[in-house]
Amino acid sequence: MLFTHRAEAGEKLAEALRHLTGEDPVVLGLPRGGVPVAYRVARALGAPLDVIVVRKLGVPHHRELGFGAIGEGGVRVISEDIVRGSRLGPQDIEAVEHAEEAELTRQATKFRGDRPRVPLGGRTVIVVDDGIATGATAAAACEVVRAQGAARVVLAVPVAPPDAVARLGSAADEVVCLATPHAFRAVGEWYQDFSQTPDEEVVFLLARAAADPVTRPPVQAAEVEVDAGGLVLAGDLVLPEGAGAVVVFAHGSGSSRHSPRNRSVAADLNRAGLATLLLDLLTPDEEADRANVFDIETLAGRLADATAWLRRRESLPTGWFGASTGAAAALWAAGETGAEIGAVVSRGGRPDLAGARLAAVRAPTLLIVGGRDSTVLDLNRRAQRELRCENRLEIVPGATHLFEEPGALEEVAGLARDWFTRHLVPP
Repeated sequence: MLFTHRAEAGEKLAEALRHLTGEDPVVLGLPRGGVPVAYRVARALGAPLDVIVVRKLGVPHHRELGFGAIGEGGVRVISEDIVRGSRLGPQDIEAVEHAEEAELTRQATKFRGDRPRVPLGGRTVIVVDDGIATGATAAAACEVVRAQGAARVVLAVPVAPPDAVARLGSAADEVVCLATPHAFRAVGEWYQDFSQTPDEEVVFLLARAAADPVTRPPVQAAEVEVDAGGLVLAGDLVLPEGAGAVVVFAHGSGSSRHSPRNRSVAADLNRAGLATLLLDLLTPDEEADRANVFDIETLAGRLADATAWLRRRESLPTGWFGASTGAAAALWAAGETGAEIGAVVSRGGRPDLAGARLAAVRAPTLLIVGGRDSTVLDLNRRAQRELRCENRLEIVPGATHLFEEPGALEEVAGLARDWFTRHLVPP
């Protein structure tokens, strides 16, 4: 498994941790690289985010090799095998510990500022890093968390060697790891971009999470079989308690209801009290033929049929969120006579593929495009000129087509949330 960057790894890891949502967890990221991963996990699970400061103790003259780790609260974990193999004496160990203790204090102050730690007493705590090499730092983090009163400790990482995962089974109540390759040499080999995470990014993400406290309402989540005109389509329906509206996601080319990007946006909508239905508009056999993802009329018809099925089940104002060709399908369907859709949002979409139907759309429409996605941005500008409904084009500065840049997808989610809340939820 190869991850593009830490944000993508966090999105994928969040999918493997969704079974913990009902336990009201706290997510802790190991600095520096673990925090960008933990941020995505916390956002997807609707959980508070904090940092767990642990310092690796590196062998002198071979700093990448850790012989142990220390953590807040005086926790100390030492690998006696590595100490013996590296021929470290007590004075060597003491010198390294002394230096790392000073750095631990500095980091804790810099990352949190004057904010208090998130209370862990009696909680399920998910400790997240961007990967594991020896596991000493992760083991120390788990011990720190237990010392702070956690009732259950889950260690979650994108990648680690099998032997490290096995050892850590005694440090955590549960270990979630997406990939355990036997040919493991370094965590960075499993990322396309494994550039160092600066302190400033850690501070920014923690401050952003603290400024946007989690107010996640109780939700009902279920896998459903959607009747789309006699064709059964697989879907995931999430209903927050007291939901004021529902948003149906129309996935486009190269995407599905499992898309981590759309799931991340959907989770933000759920936290705002909006229900979501993510479904595949094509069967697995149909997806094998690339031409089907550009059959906009067929996709639009299935989206309309799926929405009719949903309305028979849940009587709520409805909006559509479309990505890529899914956005074209949403606008095509919204241009049908009698379409009762309250709002449409397009993320990196191809509204131009809706053609002449654009002029017939009456639902308020928001087009979101990355500032560096020049070709799609031009197509959206042309399509916007054809719309006769209330509409707006929002450009996310510095973002490319998939909104993979730090903060880009969060901005998409915020824009979509505000648009749907404004147009679907009664005052």
